[in-house]
Amino acid sequence: MDKTVLSAAEAVADIGDGAVVMIGGFGGSGAPIELMHALIDRYGETGDPKELTVINNNAGNGHVGLAALIAAGMVRKLVCSFPRSADPRVFTDRYLAGEIELELVPQGTLAERIRAGGAGIPAFYTPTSYGTELARGKPVAEFDGRPYVRERWLKADFALVKAEVADARGNLTYRKAARNFNPLMCMAARTTIVQAARIVPPGGIDPEHVVTPGIFVDRVVEIAGPMQEEVLNRADARYPEATRSEGPRP
Repeated sequence: MDKTVLSAAEAVADIGDGAVVMIGGFGGSGAPIELMHALIDRYGETGDPKELTVINNNAGNGHVGLAALIAAGMVRKLVCSFPRSADPRVFTDRYLAGEIELELVPQGTLAERIRAGGAGIPAFYTPTSYGTELARGKPVAEFDGRPYVRERWLKADFALVKAEVADARGNLTYRKAARNFNPLMCMAARTTIVQAARIVPPGGIDPEHVVTPGIFVDRVVEIAGPMQEEVLNRADARYPEATRSEGPRP
């Protein structure tokens, strides 16, 4: 099955109001900037999608990517582990104004909740957060004399993912640290949408090198020379005024 689509706009066209959207990346590394910007473009044209719940490692930086989604008023709730990033002014202003909800999750717990969602495990126990405000109201059980907090899986309607190479059937490889949350999110979403720097024919990726099998991927769009968050922020770019940047592609 050929899973390629012609544009980022086509790839995200069915993300609707109130959707839960996982967005890959660790800071700018592995962040699907073009897919996020395509969502912003659609919002500017049609007024949707809005009221999104976004699951991401952080809260965005500067005025591009996730930060631009938040600035556009499209995000109702953010589930993340690190809201205080290098330049979180957009999220901070919205949060202090009561315009966005935050669910703070320890980073390892966030990764495991996503993995559990993809593996079909509805809950698990972890010692992380025990005795803190983050554990308030959650069930606690003792194992081998140590208290553990029960955490629920995380699943999503859509995952937006950045890969390095994809084939037409959705098999993926990633560029170094850009792997981060992306493979887990591919497994935990009902619909996985991928931007890849290069798409090759079936058989163009050594099976031993495949990180995410195509069974977890629904759409792939080729974005050659993708934008990089840190490069854009050094140039003080602001989407939708941001333009394609040259530079490294973590």
